[in-house]
Amino acid sequence: MMNKPKWKQALPAVALLIFAGCSAGTPIEQAVAVDPLQGSQNNIASLTEVVNKNPNSPEAYNVRGTAFGKAGRNKEALADFSRAIQLNPKFYQAYANRALIHRQTGDPANAVRDYTQALKINPQYDDAYIGRGNVYRFAGRTQNAMRDYERAIQLGTTNPRAYHARGLILQSAGKHDQAIEDFTNAISLAPDAAEPYNARGVSYLATNDTENALTDINRALLIDSKYAEAWTNRGLIEESKGERKKAFKSYSRAFGLDSRYQPARDGMNRTRGA
Repeated sequence: MMNKPKWKQALPAVALLIFAGCSAGTPIEQAVAVDPLQGSQNNIASLTEVVNKNPNSPEAYNVRGTAFGKAGRNKEALADFSRAIQLNPKFYQAYANRALIHRQTGDPANAVRDYTQALKINPQYDDAYIGRGNVYRFAGRTQNAMRDYERAIQLGTTNPRAYHARGLILQSAGKHDQAIEDFTNAISLAPDAAEPYNARGVSYLATNDTENALTDINRALLIDSKYAEAWTNRGLIEESKGERKKAFKSYSRAFGLDSRYQPARDGMNRTRGA
């Protein structure tokens, strides 16, 4: 690791808000990521043909339900996952998939219920622990979330979301050294995901390790140049170093990507006219 320079100029107070608010809707945490290929009309038509030829196959409904979910057609996805479960009540993957759609549509109670049922059928199903943990975390039930993430990690999960999400809880609690370790594990499992780099950069920034913070946040921006939070975090670092012109440009870039992101607006106001 690099040495930890401590800059003479203190970080703006707004940094504390960004530390705690890192990431709630970023791709690594989204319930269902849209996939144009899986959700295309041609693919769904092909899967429908499979369903019609195999009307008693729970697997066929589960696969088509996944495609519907990727297309954002949540009602059809729920119907297919429910049919798969009806045909095979022990189909734990279908329960977890239906839970994803419940979470996507703002129904956390049914999401938790389906994840729990999946875990009753298969207590070793790490993805269900992670999924349920995410529902708990977004509901503010961090202790429940932490237990689920830790269980998934104990099971040897290779899903980076477990480490990333646990790191965010540790980060919010001010346990930045432990958070950095979790983000590092997430990066090792998903080196092309921008979010763990940004999150680790935030914890480096909190511990006055500005050099490593800037390296990580720049890495996040190389992966995803439209990452408004990372642009804002880069602006914070530049502002802390007295580089106000650079900071204004970074905040402006973030604001252009997401005009509703208040830390970017606040940063522009602080550095305007530099």
